[in-house]
Amino acid sequence: MRKGIEAVLITALLFAFYYFGMHYFGKMTGTVIGIFSTLTVVSIGFMIFMENRHPSSTMAWILLLALVPIVGLVFYFLFGQNYFKRRKYDKKARKDGLVYTSEVLRKNTPDVSCFKPEVQQLLQLSTRLARTPISFSSDTKVLTDGEETFAALIAELEQAAHHIHMEYYIYRPDAIGTQIQEILIRKARQGIAVRFMVDAVGSLQLPPSFLQEMRDAGVQVAVFGSPKTIFFTSRVNYRNHRKIVVIDGSVGFVGGLNVGDEYLSRSKAFGFWRDTHMLVRGEAVRTLQIVFLQDWQYMTGEQPNEPIYYSPDLLENRSGAVQIIASGPDNERRALKNIFFSMIVSARKSVWLATPYFIPDEDILTALRVAALSGLDVRILFPSKPDKWLPFLASHSYFPALLDVGVRVYEYEKGFMHSKLLIVDGEVATIGTANMDMRSFHLNFEVNALLVHTDSVSKLVSDFEHDLESAIVYDRHHTRKKRIMTRLLESAARLMSPLL
Repeated sequence: MRKGIEAVLITALLFAFYYFGMHYFGKMTGTVIGIFSTLTVVSIGFMIFMENRHPSSTMAWILLLALVPIVGLVFYFLFGQNYFKRRKYDKKARKDGLVYTSEVLRKNTPDVSCFKPEVQQLLQLSTRLARTPISFSSDTKVLTDGEETFAALIAELEQAAHHIHMEYYIYRPDAIGTQIQEILIRKARQGIAVRFMVDAVGSLQLPPSFLQEMRDAGVQVAVFGSPKTIFFTSRVNYRNHRKIVVIDGSVGFVGGLNVGDEYLSRSKAFGFWRDTHMLVRGEAVRTLQIVFLQDWQYMTGEQPNEPIYYSPDLLENRSGAVQIIASGPDNERRALKNIFFSMIVSARKSVWLATPYFIPDEDILTALRVAALSGLDVRILFPSKPDKWLPFLASHSYFPALLDVGVRVYEYEKGFMHSKLLIVDGEVATIGTANMDMRSFHLNFEVNALLVHTDSVSKLVSDFEHDLESAIVYDRHHTRKKRIMTRLLESAARLMSPLL
């Protein structure tokens, strides 16, 4: 953190000297400061170049530094440095291995020969990338909106008898947040182990008093990535975007919903909030538990090891397979991004995608274009109004090239569409916390469920088709009638895509 503060202070001094040096220190001094600041920008540009990042990311940073040097320096020191990631998250990866040993995988080598060859290949890839087991002894239920999600969550929380583990990116101290807090406090006072974790940036508005009230009642609380001065450190760039709840080691929740009234469609700005969550029972809950405990150990040093934490009920004769897949900056395998890519290129009939942010890298963009050119039914469901303007504008810059090859783009108009789904051939799907954007691919800690031939896949297909009834087709007519300024903003936002 100290390095980040020093870097920003140096940048601020350069800014002051560069713009005011001419007036207060004379022309010669101002020129010297200008040369010094230029050399600083060039040096940092060279450092970025030598880090061998992805070419698009390298070019975006160099372009930003060249066009707006002072702003570029500030952005680099806040968001672009890799030293924190290398130092901290390599350490996290080593610690994670202590929580999740290969013993679980050795016990779980199911026969997947019942699936098509392309599905077998996908599962082989996902197992190698994620290093998590495939389960035929699990059950899943799709939760279509906030009402259904929180009703199911509260019902399961009320039945907790041993422990509650909860991890969210955003947790708000509003009506639903307070209602769940009261349940956690009551359960903790009953002697049930309650562990509660939120992300420091996502839950920045959560008052310390809210968390202290929970601690006073016996709830164990951890805040992920919480430096003293969060805006002066590159930690702001590596967030825990996961949403996980595990109850008594046998019931789990994962998906797109955080905790807040807006997810119950109580926001005047967004109105109806369309989102998708999932309830998990059986063997796959163990992996959700392990992902939570890896994050918990990283933040607290505690590793619960009682058998009940790792011994979910096995549900026999369940249809299809379920695999929980975690991804993050501590894993250079880019598990979720590569699994998304493999799902798209293995498709034989259709690729249906729902995401609130569409900022793909070149691999994903090419895969979608090739799928459409091959005659597949490729559809993208996207919100018609933004919650964040810059990603919204950048997303629209990718649509024309996709429309040209036959991809069908739909904009959801009933409210805000926040679901994060990828469905292939109506048989394989993934649902979770990851958006189809570079931040989820490279910067955030995410967790998804991969579903193969489960009843939940059929439900996701049905929900997707129903959502299309509340969407309009976004076609070339929409792009042609845009004002030149809007197009310029979209193109400018796209240049920032590797940084978003």
